[in-house]
Amino acid sequence: MTFSDASVISVKAASIFQGHSTILSELDFEIAKGEFVYLVGKTGGGKSSLLKTLYCDLALQLGEIKVAGFNIHQIKKKQVPYLRRKLGIVFQDFQLFDDRTVAENIFFVMQATGWRDRAKMKNRLAEVLMTVGLGSIDGKYPHQLSGGEQQRVVIARALINEPELLIADEPTGNLDPQVSESIFKIFEKINNSGTAILMATHDYVIINKYPARVLKCIDGKLLDSNKDSFELQDLSH
Repeated sequence: MTFSDASVISVKAASIFQGHSTILSELDFEIAKGEFVYLVGKTGGGKSSLLKTLYCDLALQLGEIKVAGFNIHQIKKKQVPYLRRKLGIVFQDFQLFDDRTVAENIFFVMQATGWRDRAKMKNRLAEVLMTVGLGSIDGKYPHQLSGGEQQRVVIARALINEPELLIADEPTGNLDPQVSESIFKIFEKINNSGTAILMATHDYVIINKYPARVLKCIDGKLLDSNKDSFELQDLSH
């Protein structure tokens, strides 16, 4: 099996399972380095299961997948942290520690991924907070921040290790439209700097306003706007 060097994700003849149930089958697609791709489909249609497979939170049982240079179908448990250092993962529900400040939340991830030099950690913290448009909030706790600010912190945390690929699972799902657009603008800025982004979303307003390639989970298959035609207004069905 050969994979393109230009791809940050390459999927060949893969199927995604939850227990004994097949969620998605016969998956074949690639995402190029630096590409921006939307992932859509109704709730329960397989979006999150696909994303979890890509970052090894769900085991790949059939087929071949390569992500950021790692063969997911052959990966050993001890290699998974090294894969995740090349990825940034953004969740809808933030997953911040409520009893830790913004700085402590981000330092926790840095320490878990091998950072040790305190001065370099502080410098990188300032850089990623600047990237997402946050000023001196590093001493605040999550409950002191708005939902949009919390999501910006989550994005900053995902950028710590300068990932090749940012995986975002409904990153604007809990935010109002104006805040959602400001968050999307951050993703756009990150993508323009060379990071590939795979963003699961139900927000067809954003997709229509900022068009890009779309992958759609439907009836156990994955449609690709590069090859297939489908209605963008029908994302939740």
